[in-house]
Amino acid sequence: MDKIKILVVDDESRMRKLVHDFLAREGYEVVEAADGEKALDIFYSDKEISLIVLDVMMPKINGWEVCREIRKISKLPIIMLTAKGDESDELNGLEIGADDYISKPFSPKILVARVTALLRRANKIGETADIREAGGIVMDKTAHTVAIDGQNIDLSVKEFELLDYFMNNRGIALSRERIRDSVWSYDYFGDARTIDTHVKKLRKKMGDKGDYIKTIWGMGYKFIVD
Repeated sequence: MDKIKILVVDDESRMRKLVHDFLAREGYEVVEAADGEKALDIFYSDKEISLIVLDVMMPKINGWEVCREIRKISKLPIIMLTAKGDESDELNGLEIGADDYISKPFSPKILVARVTALLRRANKIGETADIREAGGIVMDKTAHTVAIDGQNIDLSVKEFELLDYFMNNRGIALSRERIRDSVWSYDYFGDARTIDTHVKKLRKKMGDKGDYIKTIWGMGYKFIVD
């Protein structure tokens, strides 16, 4: 089986080497870029890239712009890295389509764990077929596709996970904390606005079916199919 290829983008050579070494140790093939311009060149030319680890503050083209450009044509998993611990940065990254967000300094082992989790959820790491349906929504977890009334919709990895969690807990009142712990899992320190941002985007993409996700004021959400 071919190695899974990951693009690591950071203008700091020491950081690129650190991430490269830890990912390579886990069996991943790693391609590096020192700025956003080079990252986009690699993204457009190398169709085997399965995930991008993307620094925010870089010369030429910053990480925000790279993520925004990629999201115009691809839902490739993207993990953003930043030296800033500013909550607004995290929300900005999630708004433009990043799947995960890690503030520097970070544990390389945690980064590797998040990379592996995202790849597994994006079905780059093999899983058995799993299809579920509810109210005109058909989710194929193996192909990582969602169709509503026969029309495919384009979801990011995190949006896909969120919808999967809602469908798997149909009719159950879910607190924001429970959603956070289940969908974002380990050592996530964001607040409720991150959950709300993803739900807002998911509802919009689902059209009328977005009404299945009911807001429970002061608590969280419930997925109800009429």
